Amino acid sequence: MIPYGRQEITEADIAEIEKVLRSDFLTQGPIVPKFEQSVADYCGAFHAIAVNSATSALHIACLALDLGPGDWLWTSPNTFVASANCGRYCGANIDFIDIDAKTYNISVDALSDKLIQAEKSGKLPKIVVPVHFAGQPCDMPAIRDLSKRYGFKIIEDASHAIGSSYNQIKVGSCTHSDITVFSFHPVKIITTAEGGMALTNDKDVADKIYRLRTHGITNDEIKMEERPKDEIWNYQQIDLGFNYRMNDIQAALGLSQMKRLDKYVKRRQEIAKHYDNALKKLPLVTPWQSPSNYSSYHLYTILIKKNLTQKTQRQVYDELIKKNIGINLHYIPVHRQPYYENLGFKKNNFPQAENFHREVLSIPIHPSLKEEQQSYVIETLKGILIK
Repeated sequence: MIPYGRQEITEADIAEIEKVLRSDFLTQGPIVPKFEQSVADYCGAFHAIAVNSATSALHIACLALDLGPGDWLWTSPNTFVASANCGRYCGANIDFIDIDAKTYNISVDALSDKLIQAEKSGKLPKIVVPVHFAGQPCDMPAIRDLSKRYGFKIIEDASHAIGSSYNQIKVGSCTHSDITVFSFHPVKIITTAEGGMALTNDKDVADKIYRLRTHGITNDEIKMEERPKDEIWNYQQIDLGFNYRMNDIQAALGLSQMKRLDKYVKRRQEIAKHYDNALKKLPLVTPWQSPSNYSSYHLYTILIKKNLTQKTQRQVYDELIKKNIGINLHYIPVHRQPYYENLGFKKNNFPQAENFHREVLSIPIHPSLKEEQQSYVIETLKGILIK
């Protein structure tokens, strides 16, 4: 089976992991800060906080921006459930903004229209979470302009997008956001097996995220309450936090993989361009890319449209699986999940995202994909769609 995505682990990665295994610190050692600094330097952000998953990063990012009961968080329906669940963990209300038909990201026009109505009803969002779907950045300058007008905070869900940029600005720099979140799941651009990271340029926000990932504990004497001098207080819990730490074994893998990040993105770009050229005459739609964006291409999606082919999305999906091609579907709209339908969301609430779900398939793209494997995927699609 040719996987739609997979990690690449090199001997250099294994050697770095072995060093940690033979060291004094498997966790809470020096490698996590080195990994954090490596990502911060790459993106041009002031602070980076490594955690055990992007879901954890989203959760404590929301808490660091004081999201709570009665507040609203808005995000894209075309995402993994964690982009919305992070708000529910904080007791907040969730709503969605429909996607743009070309980029598959949040529609800025839809966001603007929704904000006008929310202002009238007194239900403006406290946080908006734009999702850089498949690695293509959202229109962050436009979203930031709206945030200044309506007063909401921005958390970029860049789980797909480390290595991406827009207008030559690195995703993760937080130039137009308060916090950016990355994922290091095995199918993402680089991996730490499981892991995530939150980046910010705000020191107070960074300090709170640091505390929240480590049980709410600090050893900063300035933040600690005064205690009797004859008692030893070398740490204090000042917030209700979580055990969301990344360990040094994971960080060693991430630090090693950061050396190959640009190489990985370049290879994904090459694969995507080959798909673009090879598939352009087939009855399907390949992904459009904004000329101002540079995508890390976490995913390569195709749309199976009824007006172009008699084959259905399901038929193409099943036939590719039978041919040992691992494909996936990104995403089932979050508002159609039973949990969110039980909160009141219904079919046709966000028609662009639902249309996309009925047409989209993700085909193999990852740095280890061999030329003959990609050719097999292309020829198999031709055989399915041209009969």
